[in-house]
Amino acid sequence: MTSAALPVITNLINGQKSFFSTLQTSNLPFRLEMLKSLKTAVLKYEKKIADALWTDLHKSYEEAYLTEISIVLKEIDNHIRHLKRWAKPKRVRTPLILFPSTSRIIYEPLGTALIMAPWNYPFQLLINPLIGAISAGCCAILKPSPYAQATAQVIDEMISKSFSPEYIGIVQGGREINKILLEQRFDFIFFSGSPSLGKLVMKAAAEHLTPVVLELGGKSPCIVDKCANIKIAAKRIAWGKTVNAGQTCIAPDYVFVHESLHDDLLREISVQIMKMYGPVIRESRHYPRIINQNAVERLQKLMLHGEIVFGGEVIPEEKYISPTLIKGVKPEYPVMNEEIFGPILPFLTFSDISEVISYLDSNEKPLAFYYFGTSRKAKEILLMTTSGGGCINDALLHFANSNLPFGGVGQSGMGRYHGHNSFLAFSNNRSIVTSSGHFDIPLKYPPFRRFKLLKRFFL
Repeated sequence: MTSAALPVITNLINGQKSFFSTLQTSNLPFRLEMLKSLKTAVLKYEKKIADALWTDLHKSYEEAYLTEISIVLKEIDNHIRHLKRWAKPKRVRTPLILFPSTSRIIYEPLGTALIMAPWNYPFQLLINPLIGAISAGCCAILKPSPYAQATAQVIDEMISKSFSPEYIGIVQGGREINKILLEQRFDFIFFSGSPSLGKLVMKAAAEHLTPVVLELGGKSPCIVDKCANIKIAAKRIAWGKTVNAGQTCIAPDYVFVHESLHDDLLREISVQIMKMYGPVIRESRHYPRIINQNAVERLQKLMLHGEIVFGGEVIPEEKYISPTLIKGVKPEYPVMNEEIFGPILPFLTFSDISEVISYLDSNEKPLAFYYFGTSRKAKEILLMTTSGGGCINDALLHFANSNLPFGGVGQSGMGRYHGHNSFLAFSNNRSIVTSSGHFDIPLKYPPFRRFKLLKRFFL
């Protein structure tokens, strides 16, 4: 199968490179037309997409729409609305020393892009970057996750019936197919997934000096300070952790709570979870499932240390793990040493915020950061910490604002996308200086007879 896939993939890439060389994809009316075609396709396949997400992850229609379909539709509308302005060459100031010249930045597509998506948001995290590729004028090859097979098949049908493969193609398969794809020469690679896989992608890209955007993950902290509103904090943390059953790269991974609020916060989060999903959570159609049995087994092992104060129910054959709160957690426990990516939330306490800052500084930079407390205190904490993004007195919402660049820092990723940043990610910002051909100033040429005068221009 692997040997048969290689010529198919190379022919697909060569076809895209040939099509890109016609310059049709960089034509602005063409880009706008393709964005509208993509929107039409998403609307046409909306039910099939939602049904597939239910099959793969037990996502309700409401959650599928809010966290995947609507985000894609809003992103397309944003690009359609602003693309003409984004694509317009930008005039910039030219220093007097360069007179009589003008300077501008022109935005040209990078070329053929590879977009690789994970399984946790298998529709949105594949199609959202594609919008940036279309907007910038690139060709693209999509690689869905094989673990969300139903969604991958629907996307395959949607893309194949909406676009020609020499413009937007799709390749299905597992790790061997990933390996073949990464051995090819692309002009750009966009990857969403784990830091460990991100390193493999970056290593492969380095062979051809291919630029990359890596949207990875990590352990996103949530701090509940003594000045926080407990009820609001509990409700928003409970929501942020249980969306997609915690299988979200920006989900609160663990909670540092001031010791004076510890018991009250645990109690209130438990109450809020029950309000959202009912007393028998597994019967709620709004509560998703874990992606596969291997993930269930991995998560079970993370529940072995500390004291479970809420949840802890596991039904492997249903790929069900209830929202689980664990107290008495220590930094050396396994649950604190890998990204959880599930509905398990460990709690640590602090008496002084400096303890939290010290812990964060000694660990990898996270993708997201959440702080619950006053705005004044939040400003102080932000100055002492770092992350790809985050929220004050909320969770996850920074991802939903297409006016904010989304991405990681350090181990949690590199590069930014969403909105204008998606357009920029797939573009080459080309710097051009245009000089007059009618007259010339001799100061810059040897033997620099008026060097003292020239030197004054540099001061």
